[in-house]
Amino acid sequence: MDNPGRPPILRDMENATDLIIVGGGLNGCALALAAARSGLRSTVLDALPTDTRAAPGFDGRSYALALASVRMLQALDLWEGLPAQPMNEIKVSDGRVGDAEVFLGLHFDSDEIEEGPMGHMVEDRHLRQRLLQTMEAEPLITHMPESRVVAQQTGPSGASVTLEDGQEITGKLLIGADGRQSGTAQRAGIQRTGWGYGQRALVCAIAHEKPHNGVAHQLFLPPGPLAILPLTENRSSIVWSEAEGRAQEINALSDEDYLTVLRPRFGDFLGEISLAGARYIYPLNLTLANAFVAERLALVGDAAHGVHPIAGQGLNAGLRDVAALAHVLAHARRRGEDIASPQVLERYQRWRRFDTATLAAATDLFNRLFSNDSGLLRLGRDIGMALVNAAPGLRRRFIREAAGLTGDLPDLMRA
Repeated sequence: MDNPGRPPILRDMENATDLIIVGGGLNGCALALAAARSGLRSTVLDALPTDTRAAPGFDGRSYALALASVRMLQALDLWEGLPAQPMNEIKVSDGRVGDAEVFLGLHFDSDEIEEGPMGHMVEDRHLRQRLLQTMEAEPLITHMPESRVVAQQTGPSGASVTLEDGQEITGKLLIGADGRQSGTAQRAGIQRTGWGYGQRALVCAIAHEKPHNGVAHQLFLPPGPLAILPLTENRSSIVWSEAEGRAQEINALSDEDYLTVLRPRFGDFLGEISLAGARYIYPLNLTLANAFVAERLALVGDAAHGVHPIAGQGLNAGLRDVAALAHVLAHARRRGEDIASPQVLERYQRWRRFDTATLAAATDLFNRLFSNDSGLLRLGRDIGMALVNAAPGLRRRFIREAAGLTGDLPDLMRA
């Protein structure tokens, strides 16, 4: 809230930015670029140094970008020349240990829709560098690395943040793009709803001797799901969920022993495998902000919602937030509205809260339904997947959902 003893936040409108974006990750950078398309100025406050963000080495992290997200990157001139692997097919199986090559479930093929591949895999290092390079070249964006926010203030006339070094940044709208532990949301008093899954995700990349042919695999194993996602060349990204204690034990192993545990879960359908890049471990939980907006403030990406990686929708949901907020702000600006008015921000919240709550509920249900070895549940799961697989219309609907082509699409995600 405004401090009555202080002058108005926007003392000098000429030196104020339109958007103060807290968080220099993928969503924060993408929002700054999207906002620049409609003439809005942004200041991006990143707690990390630029060298850390732009490190060229492969660390194993990759993203499954739905077709709608790819369209957005194309619209922002980020896609051309970006190394990416098309996902031509997705195979979903209710697999047991050792039967990764046995197909018993769903088969989604991009040939069943007219738009082309339903998604692409992109390595973090390539996408992050492209975003930073494009953002640095945009005159409407001020990028401030190594800038840690310690206080924020919003009021009828604008928003401001105070940095660790005492500097104050003022603007019209404050954006929290600072992750699941969002300080922006906490300082605004926005509470969260969620719970842990008692699981951790083991994330790495592997090289393999046989080609993957652009096929992504989602295996549902009793301890948790295992995703095998195709990267460029003969490499794949692995997102492997295990019970928390067991995951920590596996992560503590040597690289060779780690692979020894992975191989029977993975199978031999891609031949011999080896690690390519670093290994990571993340706790798995669900967390939803109880509000996506407050006075002159909006949350995007993990600051607004964090879901189980079971469907690979984390970054896609964040980019959809970015595209929706950029759409709302651009249309409000063209109509001469205050871009940070309650009415404008409520349009964004209405657009995104239902979708993200639905996504969270779906991923939560699938994880609970499949992360067990109950014979009765297994039979029901397999019958359900077989019925969907046998119905072309229903299967096509699932493919379009996976591609991000359903619902009310923001301007940046339309063809």
